Amino acid sequence: MRPALLVDVDGPLNPYAAKPYRRPEGYRTHRLLTPAWEAAERRRLTEWGLPHKEVKPLRVWLNPDHGPALAALPFDLVWATTWEEEANDFLAPLLGLPALPVITWSSPRREPGDGVFWKTPEIVAWAGGRAFAWVDDQVTDADRAWVEAHHDGPALLHRIEPRVGLVADDFTALGAWAAELN
Repeated sequence: MRPALLVDVDGPLNPYAAKPYRRPEGYRTHRLLTPAWEAAERRRLTEWGLPHKEVKPLRVWLNPDHGPALAALPFDLVWATTWEEEANDFLAPLLGLPALPVITWSSPRREPGDGVFWKTPEIVAWAGGRAFAWVDDQVTDADRAWVEAHHDGPALLHRIEPRVGLVADDFTALGAWAAELN
């Protein structure tokens, strides 16, 4: 069985922390009004006393080369994002990816403590011992230690800089890690 590559969106694919007036080279701007974004913004506007104000679409920067580059890696791709199924509906077509399996997060989110990211225990539970690499802008050494202590298979937690997103070196590192498993 091939290892899974668990892909977060905001940070790795959408470098949201880049300067807001200058998208990174190779990225295209998309304005997306997903149901989850619209509902969250509607709640926020209502809390601010502006229930009739128009909800603005979310600005997302995507690099169309990332879809083929991800698909070329020796992994089974899986969405590990708060976009959940909306990643298939809104992002996969823009990246040229097929619909991918999705990790569905529990609600409410459980905070594991000790600096461990809330996604980490759920990812380990989802993996069930399967080898996986995970690209996310939130992973830290606390997450790596937690995975090492609680996951029975190989795992690579690869932090992506959210100001630049995935770069060539990240694809190289992922491919090299997968090659070491064979």
